[in-house]
Formats: sequence, C-alpha cells, structure tokens
Amino acid sequence: MSLIEIQDLISENEPLASLPNTFYKLREVVSNPNCDFDDIAEIITLDPSLTVRLLKIVNSAFYGLRGEVETIPHAMGIVGTEQLMQLVLATTVVGQFKNIPKDMMDMDYFWKHSVACGLSARAINEAREENEGESIFVAGLLHDIGRLVMCLKVPDQLKIVLGFAKKSGDRWYKAEAKYFGFDHGGVGGALLRAWTLPKKLQEAVAHHHFPASAKKYPQEAAIVHLADRISHHIVLDSGNDTESFSYDKDAWDAVQLSESSHLPQILEQTNSQFEEVSEIFLQTA
Repeated sequence: MSLIEIQDLISENEPLASLPNTFYKLREVVSNPNCDFDDIAEIITLDPSLTVRLLKIVNSAFYGLRGEVETIPHAMGIVGTEQLMQLVLATTVVGQFKNIPKDMMDMDYFWKHSVACGLSARAINEAREENEGESIFVAGLLHDIGRLVMCLKVPDQLKIVLGFAKKSGDRWYKAEAKYFGFDHGGVGGALLRAWTLPKKLQEAVAHHHFPASAKKYPQEAAIVHLADRISHHIVLDSGNDTESFSYDKDAWDAVQLSESSHLPQILEQTNSQFEEVSEIFLQTA
C-alpha cells in the first residue's frame, strides 16, 4: 500500500501545477466585459503554433467549416469566444506532457483514446440537444490526464500497479485504488483544481469511473464515463458493431439517452471526426 497522497503528486512550485501564461492571460482578457475580438486575437497570435492549431481545428471536421476560416477574429465570430477558449485549453494541455517514458505509456494510443473520448462526449451532448459541446469535449479529452501525472511523478510504483493489473485482470483504475488509495481520475481532478479550471470539469474528470459519486455534476461525469467506453470502441476500429462492448445502463439513464436509440448516432458522428481531429492533436503532443 502506498503512503503517497494525491496532493504529493501536484506541487505548487513545479511547472505541472500551472498552465502556460498564454492561457491565463487569455482568461483574464476574456473575463473583461470591455474586451473585443482584437484584444483576444492579439494574445493568441503572439503564439504562432497555437494560432495554427486553433485554425486547423476550426476548419476541421470538428465544425465542418472546411477551410472557410482564415483568422482568429473570424474564428471567434463563428464559434464564439468561450468556445475558442475551450479549444485553447485543449491544445495547451496536450503540449504539457511531452516527457512521458515510452516504456510507461503508448502516447499515440493515449491521445487517440483521449480525443475519441472528447469527441464522443461532445456527440452525447449533442444527442441530448445541449450546448457547451467544447466544454464537455475538454472533459473527455482530459479524463485520463491523471495517469500522465502518475507516469511522471511515481513511475516505479505505477509499474508495480500495472504489473499487478495485468496479472490479476483488474482494470487499471481498480489496481491504482488498491495500491495508492486513489485512482488516476482523482489525480486528474486535483490537477485541474490546481489549474483553477471550472468545478464542472474537475468533477467530470475525477468521477468518470464512478459518475454517481460526483456531488454537483454527476450528469457530466456520466457523459465522460460513457464516452470513455465508446472511445475504446472507436480507437480499436470496431466500426458500428457494439456487441463486444458493455455500457452502463445507469449512465445512459443519467444522461437521459437510450443506448439502442442513440449509440449508433454517437458512433457515426465520432467516427466521422476522429481521424482528422486526432491527427491535429497528435501533432501537438
């Protein structure tokens, strides 16, 4: 049994405990009611790689605009300022984790699974006829981010856990909980709290394996829980055959959708966006 606490993995005096300054500057400007598109665009365009990534996403299958958007102010005019901020957050976080040992994690698979989870969560939200698709996309994208923290901070102990999971047949999160007393969801939630991101995002990530345990946002946690399962289906290229995948009926009930009625639509939408959008994020990672 490990004696490590979650907070031990996230220290305020380390780079991991905060996002790049560009994100915080943008958030400060966006929160000013007197700001305009040019003020926001000025900060974004100081980072050419961020500008390119955002325009690629806006012009991708994510929105279906197909090359119509050429500038950041134009992008904000079409998708909205808050939505663009969510995309800034998404691409910024992906760039934060570049030093994960190859023997610890297949990072291509990790980010493909994460992108598929984000896209699936967004598709679930659209099936529910809800807005804030970019916000739930970010929750899905970051649902396993705690696993990367553990790879960086406690690699030797995590290897023991993964070895135990392989021998016992336990899911990773169950083996983590047995050894550490917490799982990667809890670590991810703590990291997002350190980054001062919204509580809705923190809970969706922290409770994605046990959505009913989320105090304020169980519905968002249930969306990410379902998206997590769907994303494995997508990345393993199982097409529209859902026979070999099990889905939690309680989670479907929580999001007020039906597996039989809505899953084919969610799979189709996610599959149509996955290859192009995942390629954009893999270029960032």
